[in-house]
Amino acid sequence: MTNNIDPCTLVLFGASGNLARVKLYPGLFRLDLLGRLPADLKILAVGRQVVDLDAWRADIKSMLDAKFKKGYDPQVFERFIARNFYHANPPTDPDAFNKLKATLSDTQTFPQNLAYFLSVRPVDFAPVVESLANVGLTQEDKYWRRVVIEKPFGTDLPSAKALQAAITKHLKESQIYRIDHYLGKSALQNILLQRFTNTVLEPIWNNQYIDHVQITNTEMLGVGDRTQFYDSTGALRDMLQSHILQTLALTAMELPKDLSPEGVRDAKIKVLEQIRPIPVNELEKHAFRAQYSAGEINGEKVPGYLEELGNPDSVVETYAALKLFIDNPRWQGVPFYIRTAKRLHEADTRISIRFKKAPLQINDQDQNWLIIGIQPRECIKLEIQSKIPGLDVQTRTIQLDAANRLDSDDSVDAYEALLLNLMQGDNSNYLHISEAEAQWRLVDPVVKAWAEDKRPVHQYPAGSRDPEASKVIFEHQDQFWRYSIALGGDKYSH
Repeated sequence: MTNNIDPCTLVLFGASGNLARVKLYPGLFRLDLLGRLPADLKILAVGRQVVDLDAWRADIKSMLDAKFKKGYDPQVFERFIARNFYHANPPTDPDAFNKLKATLSDTQTFPQNLAYFLSVRPVDFAPVVESLANVGLTQEDKYWRRVVIEKPFGTDLPSAKALQAAITKHLKESQIYRIDHYLGKSALQNILLQRFTNTVLEPIWNNQYIDHVQITNTEMLGVGDRTQFYDSTGALRDMLQSHILQTLALTAMELPKDLSPEGVRDAKIKVLEQIRPIPVNELEKHAFRAQYSAGEINGEKVPGYLEELGNPDSVVETYAALKLFIDNPRWQGVPFYIRTAKRLHEADTRISIRFKKAPLQINDQDQNWLIIGIQPRECIKLEIQSKIPGLDVQTRTIQLDAANRLDSDDSVDAYEALLLNLMQGDNSNYLHISEAEAQWRLVDPVVKAWAEDKRPVHQYPAGSRDPEASKVIFEHQDQFWRYSIALGGDKYSH
């Protein structure tokens, strides 16, 4: 069952790096186990070191052994390992790409539809594309050529535009696959289907019924050994600019004209471009940042961000929250609160939708909430009011709770789905340049204003809840951060 995928060669740059070892090779092997790879797919690893083919294939076996601890089908393993080849591409060799072309020109071994996966440093994206083009390896006169570019696509709007200009000298937009692995998650793709395939949801998905929307990504982990990277990036660029704005686009977009890659992308681009620019002159009402200080996670004492970094003057945020408005008829006036944080009291990614007050209010009843859990639990929950049995007229919140993922379901890694999409030529789960630019356009003014404001940043103890001061961005006094999706627990940040 290969879904009519053309014979092709997947060329993996950075093949000995962590992403390839942990995600790409195990992901490709699982696709082979599922019978989803074309029979004549070949995989050419491109690395800096000279490695003997037998040694490389043995290395791939060690990657698979680390991932599939319960073992795997030896016949599929033999088939998969025979697909794999290695090409050394030393950075000091001026003739390296001509040699790569010579290797790939062996048509007996390598199908000529070529997909390049650039698991390399961001500064190398444009030079690798240019080097491929200079030796004719991006030409599409007889066969297709596709290039996957890992995130980040630029570090701000000017750098994203410069990278786009550099690669579009050699590639058409249809050849460029900008990867955001979040979009490969089944739970993300489900948002679109749950919204538009259910009559009970779509009619109330608008400003007539919805009070506000929260999109949350919190982690209990700290920055770990990524301190220098993190201090040059921060939470806003690391998570909000990419993953969370993509989640917002799927939550807020209009019904696409169809489910083709173009249809889905067009609807996402449109809604991203309708987000109102954040007013920098009133930034405190629309954006909040903080850093974790020393605290406790699961009973273990952990240091604060500034201690880990070894720089007491850093103003880079580990907690970022924005209030956004979408200027279109569906969402006019509805605040979207998006937030991400390291070292908070819970690890959760979810969309929480609070509905407006019901026509009948009894005592101090809760409002209805619809919560879509993305991770760790994929689920959908609806909280509604129900009469408490007895003589008095009182209500309580009950929860309709359904798992979106059952134990018997396939557990597909995001990279597996995206690699399959790449070979199929389906770029609906990859970023269009207009999406990338709209996202940078939105966050750049905030990044710049925060970088220029050198005052000490608000601190929150590791393992604590949202800083009380973060509520400054709420539109109304009765709004609060929604916590855990368990009913009966302490779910509110009042």
